Amino acid sequence: MNSTGSGQFRGLLRRRTCWVPTLRGWLLLLLLFGPLLVFGFRNANAFLAVNDPVPGGVLVVEGWSPDYTLETARSEVYRNPGHMIYVIGGPLEHGAPLSEYKTYAELGAATLRQMGMSNDTVQAVPAPLVRKDRTYAAAVALRDWFRQRGRVPKAFNLISTGAHARRSRLMFEKAFGGDSRVGIIDVEDRDYDSHQWWKSSQGVRSVLDEMIAYAYARFLFFPPRDAQP
Repeated sequence: MNSTGSGQFRGLLRRRTCWVPTLRGWLLLLLLFGPLLVFGFRNANAFLAVNDPVPGGVLVVEGWSPDYTLETARSEVYRNPGHMIYVIGGPLEHGAPLSEYKTYAELGAATLRQMGMSNDTVQAVPAPLVRKDRTYAAAVALRDWFRQRGRVPKAFNLISTGAHARRSRLMFEKAFGGDSRVGIIDVEDRDYDSHQWWKSSQGVRSVLDEMIAYAYARFLFFPPRDAQP
């Protein structure tokens, strides 16, 4: 019996020797990279909650945003007279049969009007019902709405909340391609302390969920061909 051949599973496998760190080596790696990991962890929310507005006369806000984010959108319009604000969002997920508004876009626009904004400065742009990538679907709906009217802006600012901001801008950039420059105005999430997000369950859920979602959007999400710019 050929013990060597048997050990190699008839030539299908072979044994190799590899180097692995010793305990002292692991400790050295921990000393070298540990501070970087801690720094990255503590600043994860700051990375996601990006604030990078661009000059322009168009504002976009997500209709599912909390009221204080919509108030920020209203304040932006008051500070910059002549700005138009577009409210995006798909069908309501809860309570739609009891509401006269069937989409987050319509609900958000109605909320802004109730806050004192005129009909001339607020426009709801509903998105279709989708099972995933709702932010992207809302961005495509807005892009197509602009194109149908021949008024795609050269630049606009998206108003978002907390850790959702960076992913929202990325999805809008994917939807609009080179047609528009997308700025982002981030409104701090009031559900947790953004500087110590790891000290509350809501902060941990929000930041870690958005980290995973952003990684998916950046590296694994590819727009469908029929929805590409």
